[in-house]
Amino acid sequence: MKLDLLLRNAEIITMDPARPVAGSLGIWQGRIVGLDEDLDGLDALQVLDLGGATVTPGFIDAHCHTTWFGLGLAELDVSGARGLEELYGLLRGAVSSAGAGTNADDAEGWLFATGFSQTQHGGSFPDIAELDRITGERPLFMRHNSGHMAVVNTAALRLAGAESASFPDPDGGAIVRDAAGRPTGLVQETAQELIQQLILPYSLEDIEAALERATLYYASEGITSFTEAGVGGGWIGHSPAELAAYQSTSANGRLHARAQVMPVLDVLHGLGGHASDSAGAAPAGLDLGITSGFGNEYLSLGPAKVFLDGSLLGETAAVSHEFCSHGHKDNRGNVGYFQADPAQLRERIEAAYAAGWSIAAHAIGDRAVDLAVDIITDCQAVYGQRRLPNRIEHASMTRPEQLARLADAGIAVTPQASFFREGGDGMTASLGPDRLPWAYRAASFLGAGVMLAGSSDRPVADGNVLRGMQAFVDRRTGSGAVFGNPAERLTPHQALAAYTSGAAAATGSLSEKGTLTPGKLADFTVLSASPLTAPAISELHVLATAVGGRFTYQSTHFHAEPSSESPYASRVSAGRVSATQSS
Repeated sequence: MKLDLLLRNAEIITMDPARPVAGSLGIWQGRIVGLDEDLDGLDALQVLDLGGATVTPGFIDAHCHTTWFGLGLAELDVSGARGLEELYGLLRGAVSSAGAGTNADDAEGWLFATGFSQTQHGGSFPDIAELDRITGERPLFMRHNSGHMAVVNTAALRLAGAESASFPDPDGGAIVRDAAGRPTGLVQETAQELIQQLILPYSLEDIEAALERATLYYASEGITSFTEAGVGGGWIGHSPAELAAYQSTSANGRLHARAQVMPVLDVLHGLGGHASDSAGAAPAGLDLGITSGFGNEYLSLGPAKVFLDGSLLGETAAVSHEFCSHGHKDNRGNVGYFQADPAQLRERIEAAYAAGWSIAAHAIGDRAVDLAVDIITDCQAVYGQRRLPNRIEHASMTRPEQLARLADAGIAVTPQASFFREGGDGMTASLGPDRLPWAYRAASFLGAGVMLAGSSDRPVADGNVLRGMQAFVDRRTGSGAVFGNPAERLTPHQALAAYTSGAAAATGSLSEKGTLTPGKLADFTVLSASPLTAPAISELHVLATAVGGRFTYQSTHFHAEPSSESPYASRVSAGRVSATQSS
């Protein structure tokens, strides 16, 4: 037997407790054949000497927004602006330069911007009057980096018919107005859909290009798998046919990481069928009864995504105690809100669960976590467990007594450590000292036996996995303070597990990936040194990334030139890595 690829002289961290470390790894037809002595006597079409570089399982981002991120890579990025005058300057430049920041195929001339956060501007939002002076009659849609609000101008509100003071707020959202009833330009939660319905759907061609841009970026950061947290509808979707874009991108070799895709609950519908098909609620799903898990090892369907509440940064999360007043913000009586009536949410979630779907409930505040756990545990009691774990997305505020409930129900959680640096100081002011220990738990989740998945919520927050691991370990905010409870810090090994074996378990794929174990998919990341011992994990470099044994990324210190011997064969020509070819 001749292997396709053999890695030698490496520090291999397998994340498999049965065999934690190795020095060599063999790959054949996209899967791991063996480690070290398993490979004795075996030859390979390509042999790479890694010169002591570290190999880990490929990184898994268990919650991100890949289409959104990819589209944003082609839009005006305002995330670097500090102070509103800098922001206004970027917008003026985009308006004055032909087509800058716009979709070239958009006949309406929309100006799209991404990456805004008031935290970058001393807590201030843009003045709509100034936005109108800059943009004139050109409609503006500027996404907030939380995804839970956006900034628009009067032209956009006028197109939506929402300019009048008498226009009602939609359920689960708000058109923010001043004391005189005039719109400020801020639209929150479901109110964003009033504007987005003028823009959507994006063409499948645009989505495919966005997916390629995004996943090439992922590969450069060591990411080999990700979960797209909501497609097909609602304010998070980009086209009713978004899954078709994923299929086409994958089929054409333009998807550079494995994708698990969550449809939003909005796109599920009644299925009918035989009366015996469900033990309780009338099932609601996708046509032909397709449910969570459908697909293959490269592209599959995940749980159904449902939004229960808003965000901590926007102070719209459903919490049990009001947000603290801070700065000029009076939060008396503000306990956030649910995205819909809880009874309606329960009915819709049960219908999806009855059809066979796992559930991924966006629940930020502890009151929303209560609702999510109540509904999911009731569904599990009636219909049983699902093969793909049920999940609570973010689980940002969890009271101590909620930990055991999550563990007992087998519910996975996806808290994002990437929020700490940019948003940690603001969330500290909103929550106050009494509740701060409940925020973005990590160690206590693991201690209680809760499945913890590493994720970014990109582009809401920084998606770099090495920086995410660092944040789990040190929990530092932008001011240098430790966010929340210092006891929630993870060890480097636990942080690496969150983005490998933990994320694989939470996405229902641990039998296929997440550890470098014989028989599993050959997804791996090559790092400049070990994240378990490095003084600063965030300063490590990704040298190479491989999906199924094929390199999706190689840095200039790990450059391979194709050889005709094998689709895997290459000759490493730079850096610490050397290669030998066998005949």
